Amino acid sequence: MAKIEIRLPKMGESVTEATITNWLKNVGDNVKLDEPLVEVATDKVDNELPSEAQGVLIERLFEVDQVAQVGDVIAIISTDGSDAPSTDAPAKAETPVQVAETIVANAIETAAPISSESGKFFSPLVKSIAQAEGITAQELDAIIGTGQGGRATKKDVLAYLEDKKAGKVAPAATPAAKVEAPVAKATAPAAGSGFLANIKEPVVVPNPGDEIIEMDRMRKIIAEHMVMSTHVSPHVTSYVEADVTEIVNWRNKVKDAYKKREGENITFTPIFMEAIVKAIKDFPMINISVSGTQIIKRKDINLGMATALPSGNLIVPVIKNADLLNLNGITKAVNKLANSARNNTLKPEDIQGGTYTVTNVGTFGNVMGTPIINQPQVAILALGAIRKVPAVIETPHGDFIGIRHKMFLSHSYDHRVVDGALGGQFVRRVADYLESFDPNREF
Repeated sequence: MAKIEIRLPKMGESVTEATITNWLKNVGDNVKLDEPLVEVATDKVDNELPSEAQGVLIERLFEVDQVAQVGDVIAIISTDGSDAPSTDAPAKAETPVQVAETIVANAIETAAPISSESGKFFSPLVKSIAQAEGITAQELDAIIGTGQGGRATKKDVLAYLEDKKAGKVAPAATPAAKVEAPVAKATAPAAGSGFLANIKEPVVVPNPGDEIIEMDRMRKIIAEHMVMSTHVSPHVTSYVEADVTEIVNWRNKVKDAYKKREGENITFTPIFMEAIVKAIKDFPMINISVSGTQIIKRKDINLGMATALPSGNLIVPVIKNADLLNLNGITKAVNKLANSARNNTLKPEDIQGGTYTVTNVGTFGNVMGTPIINQPQVAILALGAIRKVPAVIETPHGDFIGIRHKMFLSHSYDHRVVDGALGGQFVRRVADYLESFDPNREF
C-alpha cells in the first residue's frame, strides 16, 4: 500500500509557518486529487490547501490551532485505502512554545535587532518569546545561535525551550566557547531596553456590566506590529494640502466611459498612487529599509495599500512593480486587490514585499491622520478626505476667491534615516504632481 505524505507547502516570500484553522476532511474520509483538505492561516491570509493525492485520509498530524512549519507533514493519505485509520498515533499537544508564537507576528523577526546587557543582539520576536516563556537574560545570552553573526533566532530559542522542558539544560548554563563574527550594533533605541524596560501595560479592572472581548488572531498581530513599529522607528509627520480640483473634474468626466469600457470603476486611489510612484522615482531614498546600521535601497517600487476588512481589521495588499504600470494598470491592480481583501481571497504573496505604504483615511471622512510606519519600510502616506473649500485663485488679472477641491497629505517617516528635508520634499512633490494633473489626458 502506498502512503502519501501531505506537507505544508511554501506559501509566499518569508512565510515560514501556518496555523491549522479547520480540517475539511476527517480520518477515514475519501479525498480526491486537488479537493480542499485543510484550511490554514498565515500572518494575515487564510487559505484552503488542496490534496496532493487521491485516496483515504488515514492520519492528521496537527490539530486545529496548532502551528506547522513549511515542509512539515500535516497529514497522510493512503492511495488504495487498504490501511485502517491510525488510532494509536500520539496526539501532538499544544506546547507553551506554540502559545508564545501566537502572541507575536512573524513579521517582527525581520525588524531591527535588540541588544542585551552583554552586547548581543536579538530580534523583537526572540525577545517576546523569551519574555513570555520566562527565559532570563543570562539564559538568552547563553544560547548558541545559528543566525547571522551567531545571533540566536526564533528556531534556536524554540529548540532551547524544548531541551529545557526535557531536562537537557542545566540551571545557569554557561555558554560554550565559540568564535563570534562581529555584529553591527543597531543605532535605534530598542524596545524593552533602557527606560522602556520599566514600562508595563496597566492592569484594567472591568466595571460591572462591561463586556470583555478577546482579540482575534489578526488583531493581536496588528497590535504587536504597531507597538513594535513605534518602538523601533522615531516617527515624524509632515503635512501638505493639495488642490485636486482638476483630478476631481477629470474623474467625473471619464468614470462612466471607463466603467463601460473596462467593466469596473476608476477611483481616486490609483490616480494618487501614480503621483506617489513618480515622487518615489524622484526621491528613491524614501524607498528603503533599515537593518541594524545598514540601509537597504530597494530596487522595486511595491506599493502597499492599507485596506479595511469587513471584520474591522486591517490588511495591506501590495501592488508589485507599480512603477511599470500605467494608470489603467494601477487601477486594475487596486480593484483586484481590494476585492480580494473584502472577499478574503488574498494569497500570501499578495501581502508580501511592500516597500512603501499608502493609507486612505479620507474613506472614513477623516481630513488627515498620523499613520504608523509599516515595518520594515521607513515611510507611509495618509490620504485625507477631498473637501470643497474657498480658496484664493491667482490669475494674470488678479486674485479672486473660488471653490476648489482640496485634501491633506500626511507623511510619516522614520527619523533614523529620513530627515525633515527629505520627508517634507517628498510629500510636497506628491502634491505637485497631483496639482499639475493633465485634465485632457486619456486613460
